[in-house]
Amino acid sequence: MPLALGLMSGTSCDGISAALVRFHGRSFRVLAERTSPYPPSLRRLLRHGPALPARALSRLHVELGERLARAAKRLLASSRFSPEHVAVIGSHGHTIYHGPRDATPSTLQIGSADVIAQRTGIAVVSDFRARDLAAGGEGAPLVPYFDKAFFGHGPARALQNIGGIANVTAVGRGVPTIAFDTGPGICLIDLVAQQMSRGKLRYDRGGRLAARGRIDPRAVRRLWAHPYFHRPPPKSTGRDLFNERLLRHVFGARLSRAPLDVLATVTFFTAYSVAESYRRFLPTRIREVIVSGGGVRNATLMRHLAEQLAPTPVHSIERYGLGAQAKEPVAFAYLALRALHGQINHLPETTGAREACVLGTLTLGSKSRDTSIFSPRKTTEKIEASRKTRKIDALA
Repeated sequence: MPLALGLMSGTSCDGISAALVRFHGRSFRVLAERTSPYPPSLRRLLRHGPALPARALSRLHVELGERLARAAKRLLASSRFSPEHVAVIGSHGHTIYHGPRDATPSTLQIGSADVIAQRTGIAVVSDFRARDLAAGGEGAPLVPYFDKAFFGHGPARALQNIGGIANVTAVGRGVPTIAFDTGPGICLIDLVAQQMSRGKLRYDRGGRLAARGRIDPRAVRRLWAHPYFHRPPPKSTGRDLFNERLLRHVFGARLSRAPLDVLATVTFFTAYSVAESYRRFLPTRIREVIVSGGGVRNATLMRHLAEQLAPTPVHSIERYGLGAQAKEPVAFAYLALRALHGQINHLPETTGAREACVLGTLTLGSKSRDTSIFSPRKTTEKIEASRKTRKIDALA
């Protein structure tokens, strides 16, 4: 069965998550996964990407492509696979701007696919969001297609990802699939941690600082009053709404005078906005919540989430053998493999698109001249026989 490699640079701007995967029917094996952190200078550039002049943004597009290519090559080298074994790379890129509700809907992900294909020799599928937008959709969320394929055959579950932005997919046997961005994930938490430490901290490790502060109920109500939370799905959002400007508007001088209380409040609010979004927009009773993304590492956030959603159990996706930060690159590897074979790879009912499409732009690599790598008949059993892997079947 073909191998696919997924690359993800999320809105948290922490780094690149990569995963090498073999898909077979309704199961897959994660052969290797790795997250490579960004240096501080690159994190700053990515956070300020929307304000960069054209020349600087163009340079960042190419530089990020180089880093994505290196992440792919390092993952292959560390797992002792060669590029010839990989049918396709699915690269989400890094979202600089996402405006599905603009007068002219648009979205921009950077990280040159041409550079990735040239450096690795592997075909690359990228720019997934644009086609969904062109079909009248929000361009997000896209991971629900993966969620439904591999988690949608059992009882009703919520697949909750908490990266920079938080998003949920509700799936299950006989359950209509619904998915949307619930609001901020760890983006506001990270911003407060960085500001209060004057850049010495990238995030609140384990949620330890938030556990020392006091939650401000009035600020929680002000945050919840944001119009985004009251708009029904399909919907998606990003740092254009949940950013430093919003923090200043809600907290004012308390950002510098009482940063621990602000941190405690935004940590609680992230969990609160997830739980309230479920109560408001999920039409069915959820039997389990499976959480992925960097937010899994924040114990205070996870405790708030479990309390807000009780008695529904809340589990890390690691319980099912998939790394907390591996899910999204695994998902984009799957979407890329389907695109490579001309197969639909999104759910219009979750994005609002008028029709189903094949998302993504294909950039051929030097190895792509041998089209046999695209054939499902090409197997890698002789290589995988000696490797310890994690097989995940579609959950029943």
